[in-house]
Amino acid sequence: ARGFSVPLQRPADCGADRYFDTSRLACAPCGAHQRQSAGGSSCVCEPGYRMVFSNGGFSVTCEKCPENMSGVTQDGWNCITCPKGLTSKGNCKCPNNEILVERSIDGVLLNEALCIHCNGSEHSFSASDASGSRCVRCEKTFIQVNKSCDCNSPNVLTGGLCFLVREGLPPRGVAAVRFAQLGITLTSAWFLKNLQSSAFACWLYSNLTACQALGNMCVMNMNSLSSSSTDACGLFQYIFVSTARVGIIHSIPYWRHNLPWLYYGDQPGLASQVLEKNHFPTTFTFKGTDKDVKLKFIAASFDAAGNFLKWQSLTGGILQLCPDTQTKLNAAYIFGTTYQQSCKISVSKILLDFANPIFYDLFLEYNGGNRQQHLWAVPVLNLNLQYNEKFVNQGSNVNNWLLTRRFFLVDALSGKENDLGKPPRVIRIASKITISIRLVSHTQRGTIYPPLITVAYTDVLIQNPETQSVMVSFAVSYEMNQSEAQIQTDIALGVLGGLAVLWSLLKTAGWKRRTGSSIIDLQTVLKFLLFYAGDLANVFFIITVGTGIYWLVFFKAQQFVSVLLPLPSQEEDFVIYIACAFSLKALQFLHLLVSQLAIDIFFIDWERPKGKVLKAVEGEGVIKSAAAPVSIWRTYFIANEWNEIQTVRKINPLFQVLAVLFFLEVVGFSNLALMDASSSLTRSSESYLAPWSRILRFGVSAALWIAIAILQVIFFAVIYERFVEDKISQFVDLCCVSNISVFLLSHNCFGHYIHGRSVHGHADTNMEEMNMNLKREAENLCSQRGLLPNTDGQTFQISISRKMRLHYDWIHETLTRKRGPARLLDSSANNFEQSTRAYNAMNKFLSSFIDHVHKEMDYVVKDKLLLERILGMEFMEPIEKSIFYNDEGHSFSDVLYYGNETTLLIFDILFFSVVDLASQSFVLAAILTYLQQEVFRFIRNTLGQKNLASKTLVDQRFLI
Repeated sequence: ARGFSVPLQRPADCGADRYFDTSRLACAPCGAHQRQSAGGSSCVCEPGYRMVFSNGGFSVTCEKCPENMSGVTQDGWNCITCPKGLTSKGNCKCPNNEILVERSIDGVLLNEALCIHCNGSEHSFSASDASGSRCVRCEKTFIQVNKSCDCNSPNVLTGGLCFLVREGLPPRGVAAVRFAQLGITLTSAWFLKNLQSSAFACWLYSNLTACQALGNMCVMNMNSLSSSSTDACGLFQYIFVSTARVGIIHSIPYWRHNLPWLYYGDQPGLASQVLEKNHFPTTFTFKGTDKDVKLKFIAASFDAAGNFLKWQSLTGGILQLCPDTQTKLNAAYIFGTTYQQSCKISVSKILLDFANPIFYDLFLEYNGGNRQQHLWAVPVLNLNLQYNEKFVNQGSNVNNWLLTRRFFLVDALSGKENDLGKPPRVIRIASKITISIRLVSHTQRGTIYPPLITVAYTDVLIQNPETQSVMVSFAVSYEMNQSEAQIQTDIALGVLGGLAVLWSLLKTAGWKRRTGSSIIDLQTVLKFLLFYAGDLANVFFIITVGTGIYWLVFFKAQQFVSVLLPLPSQEEDFVIYIACAFSLKALQFLHLLVSQLAIDIFFIDWERPKGKVLKAVEGEGVIKSAAAPVSIWRTYFIANEWNEIQTVRKINPLFQVLAVLFFLEVVGFSNLALMDASSSLTRSSESYLAPWSRILRFGVSAALWIAIAILQVIFFAVIYERFVEDKISQFVDLCCVSNISVFLLSHNCFGHYIHGRSVHGHADTNMEEMNMNLKREAENLCSQRGLLPNTDGQTFQISISRKMRLHYDWIHETLTRKRGPARLLDSSANNFEQSTRAYNAMNKFLSSFIDHVHKEMDYVVKDKLLLERILGMEFMEPIEKSIFYNDEGHSFSDVLYYGNETTLLIFDILFFSVVDLASQSFVLAAILTYLQQEVFRFIRNTLGQKNLASKTLVDQRFLI
C-alpha cells in the first residue's frame, strides 16, 4: 500500500539559510552566500553580493562585489558605489523624498548611485515601471530571448513574457472554460492572458509560480482531463508527462518536482487503494486522560497567480461560506461530532467577498514522533470532474472515482470575458462540501481511514446579483461499515420472525380449541394473520429498541472510538422497521379492542327471597302471597364497577407521558440523541448542536418509556395496589360481598368465572348484619369463599362444552332480543317482560350449572399444566364435561385494558416515536400520544358500556 504522509513545514521554520519550496511544500537550502527572501519562498544574495544567475528564485548564483563598489543594485544583479550609505540588505539608501537612481537615463549602470528622480525612457535593459516612477530592469525573458525589451517576431509574446520559438514547446492552449451545468463554454480573459505564458514558463524555466498558476487554471476548469484537449488540464498533463525525469516529491508518485499535486493518477481501482489500504497513523479517544478528539486540518493556500499565501487551519470557518459563531464553526472539527450547516447566500455578497479565488491543498496534521509534526494529504472527490473516458465521480463505486487534490470555494475569475476589470458572466461556487471520516472496521483503538473531502460546484449565470442567491452547505460526517450490523439485524429478524410464525400457529391452535371449531376456514386464516401481525410487531419492536439502545450505549459511552453512528442514509431500514412495527401493532391493538367489545358477560345473582309478601293480582281483585323480591341494586352496582375497571391500566398514562417529556426536554436526555460523542445532558446555548440521529432519538425515548413504565408497574404492584387501592382484587371481593358471580365468555367455548357467592347466604341485608358477617369472616368463623369447599379460589378460566354453549345461546337469543318471540316466553308479553324472564332464566340456568344441577352439562375443577400456562392454551377438549381451571391470578383481566398493558405500552411507544421521527418534536409527540390514549379510552368505555348493557340486561341509564 502506498503511503501519502508528508512532514509539516512552514516558511517560518526554514530559517535564514533555507527557503520554502512551494512545489514541495517543504524547506530547501539556499546556495552559497545566499539567504531567504522576505517572502520566504525564494533565495536572494547576501549583502555585498550580486546575482549572476537566477532561475525563478530557487536557483541563484551570487558573486562578491569589489571593495570600491560594496553596494548592490535594487534588482540584485550589479554592484555599485553608494555615497550615502547602505541599508541592512546591502542596497544603496537615499534620504527622504529622494528616489534612488542606479542607471543613467539610457539604462547604463552608474558607477555611483544618484539620489534623483528617474526620467529616462530610452530603450535599454531597463524601462519605466508600470507607475512610471522609476527605471527598472526589463523582464528577464525579453533580455534572454531578444537582448532588448522588445519581443519581436517570430518570438512569442504572451502574458507579459517573451519566449523563443523552438521545438518542444507545449502546444497552443485553448483559453476556454466549460460550465457544464449551464451548457455554455466561455473564452476566459484570465486564461487568454495567462494560460500560454504559465505553460511556457513552467515548461522552459520550471518557474514555480507559473506552474502553480497553470495548476490553478486546471482546477478552475474542473480537472477536465482529455487526451485530445489542449485546455489548462491538457497543458498541465503534457508538462507532467514530459518532466518525469526531474523526479518526484516526498516519494509520492503523483507529485512531480516544480508542479503542484493535482491528481492521484487514473489507474482503475486506485481510489480504493488511497482511501482504504492505509490507516491514518493516529488514534482518537472520547474520554479519559488521553482524550484526543481534535481533527487538525490544515490547508496550503495559493492565489490564482500561483503565489503561496500561507498555511491555514480550518478552524474558524475557512471552508464554511455560511456565517456562524466561532464556537460552532470550530465544532466541525471535533472528532465524532457530525456537523451540518447550510444557508442561502446572495450572489452580490459572494462577488464582494470572493472577488479573487483562493486555492487549497488540504492536509490532516498529526504527530509523527520525535516531536515532528507530519501531514497526511486529504484526497478530493470533485463531483463536477469532467472526465468521460474512464471515471465518473458519482455513485458508490469507489473504483469509478478519480481523486484530485486542489479545490477552491468560489471562482469569480475564469468566468470573465474580454476584460478582467468587468464583472464575471458566470461564477462557480462550491455549493456542497462534505468531509467524510470513516472508521476502520473492527477497530478498538479509534483508527480511521484517510478522510475524504467531497466537493460539488454550482454554476451561476450572473443576471441580477442583488436578487440571485445560492444554497450552500458544509458538512463533516462520520461513518463506518454497517454491513455487519445489517447482517446481524437480518439474522435476528429472520430467526425471531420464524419463531413468531410458530408462536402465532400455537395461538391459532389455542383459539380454535377455545372456539370449539375443528375446521380450517377463512376465519382461521384471518385470525392467524392477526396473531402474526401482533407477534411480528413485537419482533420489529425488539429489534429496533435493541438497535437504538445499542448505538446509544456503545457510541456515547465508548472511550476508544470503536463504533460510529449510521449515516442518515443508512437509517432508512431502521425507520422502515419502526413503521412496520407501528402498523402491525396498531392492527393488533384494533383487533384487541374489537375482541374486548364483543365478549359475552352475565352477572349471576345468588340472592334468594327472604320470606313472602302480600301482593294484589292485577285484574282479579284478590290478594295473594308471593316471594319477596330480590334487590337489583347489587347487580347495578357490580355492573358499574365492571364498567369502571374496563380501561384501568397498570400504569398512569398521563404521568407516563409527562415524565417522559420531563426527562427529555427539562432534564436534557434529548441531548443524548445528538450526533456527537458528548454524553452530557446539558449544552450551552452558544455551543454547536449537532444534527439529530433518528436511531438515537428512538433509543433515548424508547428507553425512557420502558424504564418509567417498569418503575410505575413496580410502584403500583408493590406499594399502591398493596397499601392504597387494587381495583381488580377489590372487584373480586365486592362480588363476594354482593353475592354476585361473573360469568364471561371471551371465546365461543372459553372464558372466565368469578365466584362471588356469599358465604353468609344473603347480601341483601342491613348495615348491622353486613358488619356482623364481615366480622365473622375476618375471625374465620364461617366457610371460605372458594367455589370448592375449604378453598379460597374465586377466579377460574373455564372451558365449556358445546352442549353448554348451545344451551347458553338458546337462552341468550331472547336476552339480546335478536329474534322473534322466544319459545319459552309468552308471545303476548311485551319486550320488557320477555327480557326480564330471559334474564331470570339465564340467571337460574347459570346458577344451577355452577351448583352441578345439570348432570348432562356438568363440569370439573382442575389445575392447568405448566406447559398449558406457558403456551396459553388447553390440551384437553371439554367434550362431556366443562372444565374449570384454577386461576392463580386474575386472568379475567385479559378482557380488560389491565391485562394487556404490554400491548398498550408498546403501541404508545411506537405512536410516540413515529410522530417524533416525522416531526422531530418530542413535545408534539407527547401531546398527540396523550390525545390518542384518551380517544381510544373513550371509544373503549362507550362501546364497552353498550356491550355490557346489551349482554347483561342492565339498563344503560344506570351505568354511570
